[in-house]
Amino acid sequence: MAIYKYLDSGIVAMERTTFGQQGIRERQDLQNLLKNQIDIIAPETLVVAEEFADWEDSKRRIDLLAIDKEANLIVIELKRTEDGGHMELQAIRYAAMVSTLTFEKLAEAFGKYLSDNGIHKDATEELLGFLGWDEPDEDQFAQQVKIILASAEFSRELTSAVMWLTDFGLDIRCVRMRPYTLENETFLDVQTLIPLPEVADFQVRIREKKQKERESREGTRDTTKYDLTISGQKFSSQSKRWVMFHIVSALINNGVHPKEIIETIYEFKKRPFEMFDGKLDEEAVIEAFSNSGSDAKLHRSKRFFSEDAQLFHVGNETYVLTNQWGLRSFQSANALAKRFSAMEIQLEPVED
Repeated sequence: MAIYKYLDSGIVAMERTTFGQQGIRERQDLQNLLKNQIDIIAPETLVVAEEFADWEDSKRRIDLLAIDKEANLIVIELKRTEDGGHMELQAIRYAAMVSTLTFEKLAEAFGKYLSDNGIHKDATEELLGFLGWDEPDEDQFAQQVKIILASAEFSRELTSAVMWLTDFGLDIRCVRMRPYTLENETFLDVQTLIPLPEVADFQVRIREKKQKERESREGTRDTTKYDLTISGQKFSSQSKRWVMFHIVSALINNGVHPKEIIETIYEFKKRPFEMFDGKLDEEAVIEAFSNSGSDAKLHRSKRFFSEDAQLFHVGNETYVLTNQWGLRSFQSANALAKRFSAMEIQLEPVED
C-alpha cells in the first residue's frame, strides 16, 4: 500500500525505496539512530547494550540488547534487507545465550554501554530506576527473553517460522520499517506485522489456549509399561510398542501368518503392517517406503520396526510392523493372547 503526503495542492504519492538506495547503512546509521529512539520499535524499553557479545564466541553479536518494565530481556535484531534473511534463527540463538544473564552481569554490560556513549551515570541506579526497584531482585529478573525483529521486509518463510514459534509461547515480534522518498527527503513507515496490534490480545489468548491443550494432552498421555510373558519368556517393563512387537514376533516365528494377526486385531488397529513384495532388507524397505506414494508421507520407515532384525519374511513377502501403538494396544494384545492361547501370552501393567 502506498504512502501519501497531504499538500494544499493535492495528495502526492511517496516513492518506495530501499535503505541501500538511500545509502543508509545497517549498523552505522539505522542501528545508531534506533538505539537512541528505541520506542519507535519497542515502547517502554531501555537499551542496555549494543553489539553485545559476552560469551566465548565473540563473532556472534546481538545488535541491541534491551530490557522492559517487567525486567524481561529483549533481543533486538535489525536488517536493512528486503526479506529479513535468517534473522529469526540468529535471534533465537542469542535469546538462549542471554537467558542465563544475572542482574549483576547486565549492569556491567549497561555500564560499558553508557561509557561508550559518553553517558556518565551509574548503571545499577539507572536500571533500578527504570524497573522501579529499590534493590536487585534475581527472582524477578529475566524471567523471559523476548525477541524483536526489525527489517524492511520479511519473507514468507520467516513469518511462517515466527507464527509457529509464537504458538509455542515465544514472545517474538516482527516490525517492518519501509523507507520512502519524496523531494529528496526520506520517510520511514514503521508497522508491527506480528502480532497485529489490533488482534494482539486475541492472539495471546489463542496461544495460551493452545498451550493448555498441549499440556492437557501431555497430562493424559498413557505411558503405562507392562510385564509381558510369552511361553515362559519374560519381558520386563515394556512400552506398548515393544509389547506388540514381541507378541507379533513370537506369533510369526511360531507359524502364525501376518494376515491372521491383522484379522484378529482389525477392530483395534486397522493397518498394523506394511507389506512389500520380495524378501527385502532394511535398506530396501526404506527405499520402498520412499517410493510407495502419498501414504509414505504419513508412514515413513521411522514409524515402523524397519531394522533388519525386525522385519518379517513370510513366503516371498516382507511384512513391516508399525511402532505406532496407542491406547488400544492393550486390547490388541489381549485379543491375540485369547485367540492364540497356546502361546500363553500374559500381560500385566507395571505399577509406578
